[in-house]
Amino acid sequence: MDWSLLDCGFSGHVTYAPEEPDVRPWLRAETESGVAWRCLRCGAYVPGEPAMSGPAAGAPQVRRGKEVRSAFILRLFAIERFLRALVVGALGFAVWRFGYARETLEQAYDRELPFLRTLSRQLGYNIQNSRLVGLFNRALTLSPTTIKLLAIGLAAYAAIEIVEGIGLWVAKRWGEYFAMVATSVGLPFEIYDLVHKFSVITLILFGINLILVLYLVITKRLFGLRGGKRAYDARLRSESIMEAAIAAAADGRRPADPRQPARAATPPSPRQPEPDKPHRRAD
Repeated sequence: MDWSLLDCGFSGHVTYAPEEPDVRPWLRAETESGVAWRCLRCGAYVPGEPAMSGPAAGAPQVRRGKEVRSAFILRLFAIERFLRALVVGALGFAVWRFGYARETLEQAYDRELPFLRTLSRQLGYNIQNSRLVGLFNRALTLSPTTIKLLAIGLAAYAAIEIVEGIGLWVAKRWGEYFAMVATSVGLPFEIYDLVHKFSVITLILFGINLILVLYLVITKRLFGLRGGKRAYDARLRSESIMEAAIAAAADGRRPADPRQPARAATPPSPRQPEPDKPHRRAD
């Protein structure tokens, strides 16, 4: 799959006319439809005026190929972070409301509990064995201060998830570091929780967090891994169409074909030896 072309299909082509006269021919071509400019993302020539112009060094940094795919993957993780923030935020709000309406809820619980016990016995179920009832009973023993601190903690966790989601969605370096560090801090607690109270949901969430940390560290070369930011930026420059045009102009090269200046000249095919001609016998 050509991720660059796919991104251009959604976002449109990115054409740029550099001011430098020695760089322009590498991005400009004459076609049957008129002048065309090369897209800095997918490399195709787009007829018409360029979308932007200015110094070659001021051209926009455009994601290409693997970087487009990486941005798509990070946005999937960002959506998962936003969903977590929504669930945790709703839980925090419920805890906060519980602190204010605790007495009312406790009175209603005590009033309806005999009826619920009778109904559950008729259905052949002991309500006292319900995890939900046990959780509610433990919540009633919490002090108002503890309930408020719990609500604040849940709200803070939801805020962290939102910041993670934003950083991953925009695919900025700070967002990748923030998501990696914030997620790594929670991994030991998730491992502890898995060992003592295993559940499928906990395992799935732990797997998502572990994959995110490994993906960020390896592909984004965080904390100096695989050459760090310098190697990462060098790879981006090596894949940049504008950087290639600037380098070609600096070397004094000229496009081989004026109509298609940015395409490399095709080397000539090796000449095939001619077949031996039969010798005529002299009469």
